[in-house]
Amino acid sequence: MPGALEGVRIVEIAGLGPAPFAAMMLADHGAEVVRVERAGHVPAIPADKDILNRSRAATIEVDLKSETGVAEVRELARTADGLIEGFRPGVMERLGLGPDLLLADNPRLVYGRMTGWGQEGPLAGAAGHDINYIALAGALHTYGRAGGKPTPPVNAVADFGGGGMMMAFAMLAGILSARRTGEGQVIDCAMVDGAAVLSALTWSLRAADMWSDERGVNLLDTGAAFYDSYECADGRFIAIGALEPHFYAELMSRLGVSEPQMSPDLADRLTELFKTRTRDEWCVLLEGTDACFAPVLSLAEAPHHPHNNARGTFVEAGGVLQPAPAPRFSRTPARRPHMSGEQE
Repeated sequence: MPGALEGVRIVEIAGLGPAPFAAMMLADHGAEVVRVERAGHVPAIPADKDILNRSRAATIEVDLKSETGVAEVRELARTADGLIEGFRPGVMERLGLGPDLLLADNPRLVYGRMTGWGQEGPLAGAAGHDINYIALAGALHTYGRAGGKPTPPVNAVADFGGGGMMMAFAMLAGILSARRTGEGQVIDCAMVDGAAVLSALTWSLRAADMWSDERGVNLLDTGAAFYDSYECADGRFIAIGALEPHFYAELMSRLGVSEPQMSPDLADRLTELFKTRTRDEWCVLLEGTDACFAPVLSLAEAPHHPHNNARGTFVEAGGVLQPAPAPRFSRTPARRPHMSGEQE
């Protein structure tokens, strides 16, 4: 069965991180994505192991500094719904593949530009990575424990949440608009902007005087003992998220503890209690209840959890264990992903 995006054609100028993640999302759900790789490029991750590059319709090598290579990309873009690129501002123009030229060739084209700082502004031309973008967006300041330094949540917030997912959304919104109006457009997708948007709830709480700029003292940043992780007797960890009073009451009842939700002694009480049993013993008591509990699973463990097994949250493709396409569609489910060089 074809995916939800059958009939959508995307040209992807190969890059790192967020741009290929956006293209992966589109390809997972049926878009025909042609990946344009630089001739002679040696990937940092072997092609048959790179999950971000899965499910492409084709990958071609092109010399983007040659007239022939530029002409080949322009020809691809003439019949495409969208193009995604992740170079610094001005690079595509210097190659002869800027948006003005490609939209002149194809007025319905949606031209997606993925950068860290954006296409304009004082930092637009500077290098950077996820940690820098979430720092400038104000997000990194909120991650970490009281008295500790800011701790980046790997590179999920800017690269993939504020970057790749925002780009995938923007491409589809732009394509819907182009199909309605006959006019394409340029998307300026900056990770610093996306990271700021992902913090919308935090900004809401701050506006309502419900969030302090002091790290680690707020409801969702480990400032609340009932929303935190705890070490168990075997050195592994569990996660508690009993925010609402009725869920907190369920947790207390199952633990056999009577402690007010906002008690200053709660963190110490739970820390001591959870060290009395192993993680799996706590799973027997709490998992699947309304105590808002989960074991903290490693990457090696997560694919084998019964819930993830039942849902098929992880799949194997080309010998590589990986997250399955998401979200799920009832009528047009995503196909099983395929790795580079593997047949569908």
